[in-house]
Amino acid sequence: MTSKVKYLGSLRTESEHLKSGSKMITDAPTDNHGKGEAFSPTDTVANALATCMLTVMGIKAESLGVNIDGASAEVTKTMAADPRRISIIDVNIKFPSSYSEKETRILEQTGRTCPVLQSLHPDIEKNISFTYS
Repeated sequence: MTSKVKYLGSLRTESEHLKSGSKMITDAPTDNHGKGEAFSPTDTVANALATCMLTVMGIKAESLGVNIDGASAEVTKTMAADPRRISIIDVNIKFPSSYSEKETRILEQTGRTCPVLQSLHPDIEKNISFTYS
């Protein structure tokens, strides 16, 4: 088992990662009867894409001897109706420095093969961009 999730009431959940004991709260968004005081479940999906991309790029960067510490991502999630679902996820990965053409190509290709990206439904539009300082 990976995690346990408890419904706390008022459209809020608490998830516990069993191996580490770390916890995360989700809240329904304000446009869907919630308070919007924490990540919504669909926010966590969009955010998972960015964290997955940064993680696999970090693994690849280590093997290349490249430092990507301080890299960040800006994530925008767009919802659709009928049925209510994620329709678009925009992710802009920002690197704190520039790299060689080969390193850039490898890092971007690695990010685009992350397990979360490969798991998202093909109907979700995924706009991925990379910015280098």
